[in-house]
Amino acid sequence: MRQQIHIAIAARGTGRISPNAGEEPGNIRKIIRPGTAAEQPSNRGYPDQSRGTRATVSTVDCSPNVTNAPFTIGLIQDHATEDVAANVARAEQLVRVAAQRGAQIICLKELFNAEYFCKAQACDRFDLAEPIPGPTTERMQVIARELQVVIIVPLFERQTAGIYRNSAAIIDADGSLLGVYRKMHIPDDPLFYEKYYFTPGDGHLDYHGERAGEANGFKTWKTRYATIGVLICWDQWYPEAARITTLLGAQVLFYPTAIGWHPAEKDEWGKAQVEAWRTVQRGHAIANGVYVASPNRIGHEDEPGTNGITFFGHSFVADPFGRYVAEAGEHEEIVIAQCDPALIESVRRNWPFLRDRRVDAYAPILSRYLGTTEQQS
Repeated sequence: MRQQIHIAIAARGTGRISPNAGEEPGNIRKIIRPGTAAEQPSNRGYPDQSRGTRATVSTVDCSPNVTNAPFTIGLIQDHATEDVAANVARAEQLVRVAAQRGAQIICLKELFNAEYFCKAQACDRFDLAEPIPGPTTERMQVIARELQVVIIVPLFERQTAGIYRNSAAIIDADGSLLGVYRKMHIPDDPLFYEKYYFTPGDGHLDYHGERAGEANGFKTWKTRYATIGVLICWDQWYPEAARITTLLGAQVLFYPTAIGWHPAEKDEWGKAQVEAWRTVQRGHAIANGVYVASPNRIGHEDEPGTNGITFFGHSFVADPFGRYVAEAGEHEEIVIAQCDPALIESVRRNWPFLRDRRVDAYAPILSRYLGTTEQQS
C-alpha cells in the first residue's frame, strides 16, 4: 500500500502555489495552509502572524557564500522501520520532493535511517553505526550535488572502536561534506538510554574560538544559501547551546529530533509535553533573533517488555519573533518555509538582546550550582 505524504507549506494569506513549483507525484497531497499557524485564531495565545512568510520558489543567487538573500528550508517528518535501506530510500524520495517544492536547505530527523534504537541497552545495536564519511553520507552527497541543495544528515556515527556519536553531517549544495556536528547533551531516561550508546561532542578538545565557525563543540557552517547552526534533540532544552551557536553567526538553528510519548502518559501529559518542546525552542528564536527549525519523527516504535514510544511529530519552523512560519501535525509531512535574513536584522534592531548582554557578569554560569548545600530533614 502506497503511503500518502503530506506537504505543509507556509503561505502569506494565499492558497496558491508558485506556478514554477511543478507537479507532485500521484501519492502526494498538498496541504496549503494560508498563513499556517500565522493566521489561525489568537485563542492559542500566539501573537498575530499575518506577516508570515510566503511559500514561493526562491530566486536566490546560487553563487557561493550568498547569505543575505531569502532562503527556503525543508523539514522531513517521517517514520522509520527496521529496514535501514528502505528508510534511506524513503528519505531520498522526500528530499527530492522537498527540493521540487523549492527547499534549498533540507533537514532530516535525528538518527534518520533507523528506528530509535536507544529504547533499550543492546550491544548488537552498535552495528547500526557507520563512519562519516560513509555509505549514507556519500549517497546524500550525490543527491545534494544533483539537486543543488544543502542536506543535514543526522545518523549514528562510528568514529572508532568504542567511540560512537549521535551526529549530523552537513552537506553543501555542491555535494561537499562541510563538517559534522556531534550532539553535546546526552540524555538518559526510561526508553531514551542514549548515554549507553553515545559519546558526547568534544567541547574541551574543540577549537575555542580561534577557528571561525567553531567554539567548544558548537559549530556553524556557511552553506551556499545561508549560515546554519545544527544542534540535536536534547540540545534544544539548553539556552546556552542556542546562544553560542547564534554568536557563531547562525541565521537558523536546526534541531533534528526524536521525541515522543510514553503511551501510558499521553492522556495526562501529551499535550503539555508537545507545547513545552515547542515553546522552549520558540524562546531560543526570540532570545537570539534567529529562525529555529525542528524536524521530529512520527509513528509508534515497539520495544519488547515495554509499551514502546509514540513519536509525536509536530515539526515546525519559527521566526525570530517566535511565530510559527510553518508546522506539521502527527502524519508524514514535508514542512516548507522561506526565511528572510532581513527579518533577523529588523528584529535585532528593535529587540537588541545581543547588544545588552552583560558578558562581564556571566562567569558564574560555569558552575553547576551556586547556592548552599541543602540539608535533608
